[in-house]
Amino acid sequence: MREALALKDHRSESQVYVERAATGAGVVLVLFSLLILRVGYLQTVQYSDSVARSEKNRVQVVARPPVRGLILDRQGVLLAENRPSRNLEVIPEQIVNMEDTLSDLVSVLEMSEEETARFRRLSGRTTRRFESAPVLFDLSDEQVARFEANRFRFPGLSVQAKLVRSYPQGALMAHAVGSVRRINDRDAISLNATAYASTDHIGKLGVERFYETELLGQVGYDRVEVNARGRMMRVLDGVKPTNGQNLSLYLDAGLQAAADRALDGRRGAVVAIDPKTGGIMALLSRPAYDPNLFVQGISHRNYNALRTSIDAPLFNRAIQGQYQPGSTLKPFIGLIALGSSTITVSDSIEDPGWYKLPGNERLYRDWNWTKTNDGGHGHVNIEKALYRSCNVYFYDLAVRLGIDRLSQDLKQFGFGQASVLDLPDADAGLLPSRAWKQASRKLPWYPGDTVNLGIGHGDILVTPLQMAAAVAALANRGRWVAPRMAKNQSLDALERARPSGSGQLPEHVWAPIIGGMEKVVHRGNQIYGENGTAWAYIGRDIKYRMAGKSGTAQVVAIEQGEVYEASMIEERQRKHAWFIAFAPIEDPKIALAVLLENGGGGSEYAAPVAREIIDYYLLEGAGRQVPSVAMVSRQ
Repeated sequence: MREALALKDHRSESQVYVERAATGAGVVLVLFSLLILRVGYLQTVQYSDSVARSEKNRVQVVARPPVRGLILDRQGVLLAENRPSRNLEVIPEQIVNMEDTLSDLVSVLEMSEEETARFRRLSGRTTRRFESAPVLFDLSDEQVARFEANRFRFPGLSVQAKLVRSYPQGALMAHAVGSVRRINDRDAISLNATAYASTDHIGKLGVERFYETELLGQVGYDRVEVNARGRMMRVLDGVKPTNGQNLSLYLDAGLQAAADRALDGRRGAVVAIDPKTGGIMALLSRPAYDPNLFVQGISHRNYNALRTSIDAPLFNRAIQGQYQPGSTLKPFIGLIALGSSTITVSDSIEDPGWYKLPGNERLYRDWNWTKTNDGGHGHVNIEKALYRSCNVYFYDLAVRLGIDRLSQDLKQFGFGQASVLDLPDADAGLLPSRAWKQASRKLPWYPGDTVNLGIGHGDILVTPLQMAAAVAALANRGRWVAPRMAKNQSLDALERARPSGSGQLPEHVWAPIIGGMEKVVHRGNQIYGENGTAWAYIGRDIKYRMAGKSGTAQVVAIEQGEVYEASMIEERQRKHAWFIAFAPIEDPKIALAVLLENGGGGSEYAAPVAREIIDYYLLEGAGRQVPSVAMVSRQ
């Protein structure tokens, strides 16, 4: 044992300890030197960047949404406003068990299965669990009262008031104004995230969609100080949002309501235009729907009811419904014929009640043909052909003009084009031509196709909006004014919307065409006791001079030699009824097109609708304010 202790070398052990301590001290000194150098580098070279990063962690930008602009009619009646809505919002991190909370909430608020599913879906979307997220929308007074009475049971939940879009006129203006909808995942992909920060809705249809940028406004922001967990401590400064612009339309709520009364629950559409400005004063499609159902998200049950309805209330017949124009096309064919000198005012034909192409045995019969009466109109010129709606005259006239001239010259009235300025969903209809038929059907254009086109049948399709715009151009004696909803369109936009075609027609063509249309409504040739087709229905006691033209469009084909009997045909396969008109003749203030789906004869059924609407505008509603559920007095 003594020998072992004697062998221990204290000097050597001390030396090892000193060396190790020196090495450790050296390492510490080097690391400390590096730390000092790094601090110096950050305080000098990286000072600005470090301050910026620190400030970014301390200060965040919170978006402030603008108030969406109002939409008003020509009299200042509110068509789209913003109303307070109370939403239930959740802060997920403050809830211990979301399912237990939801179960209690269902019993308190009597939530539906759809509301429960929405709560689960939306409460799981937020990535910043300390931020509030909406999960239930538009709570009723009773729901708010029940929640507040049980609020102690729901930490992390609160009722917050926000402004949401509202449509005071409901279904009356649904297809005219359009609507906003909640931003969905597909919208979010293409949207400007900054512009829509803290905004839940976007214009999806009609003028709400077309004027989205103007109505939306510009987002504002607050610079807020937050703690290390990202919670807001105080507001430092900010920029106020710029509210959206108010939008004034040419629409007249009173005229729209008059059109709705005149339709009296029937399926169809009405479009009325001011010929001087092109302003669309009424745009009605029936049946319709309440756009308020879509603002906060429509239920599956309500949406399926609208989507599957046989009456298609979601379909905008006024701008998307495409129908054969029938005899309402005849005035425009007459204008082309006079303008091209194919006929003169004094030219006439003898109408035996049918028309036959050279070398063809098929008979194209007149509208008043029956199995016991050939129904000829006798001696017919252009004016009589219009007020008696003589098919044979226009069969012959179309063949003389030819498809090439017809398909080209009808463009100048807007057919085959979507020339409206600010309704992005408007359809262009179909103006057939040789090239179109060859491309679409791989078939040549036959002479019989031209015969059918002469009375507005065959492949041609138009929308009620297109017909109203064409009538406005006729009322203006050829001066085209692009149809539009809002009053703030630039002259450049108006010029771009001008339809293509052969150009201005000569002055002499207008009088015989307008004269024939006048006699459609008023007495025709009194010497021979021939009245216009609509005189018996609307012309007996009319207090102003109206130019009009009726038309019917077949839905199902009638066999050669057969007679059309409405009572023998299922209701939805009966003819569509048209009536186009403008008034007063010398100083037109309104031009309109009326379409009744499966409505029967245009003179008998559509003409009284047009008369009632024009009566209201000229004799009752012009120039006065319309009583409204909401006259504009607030933002």
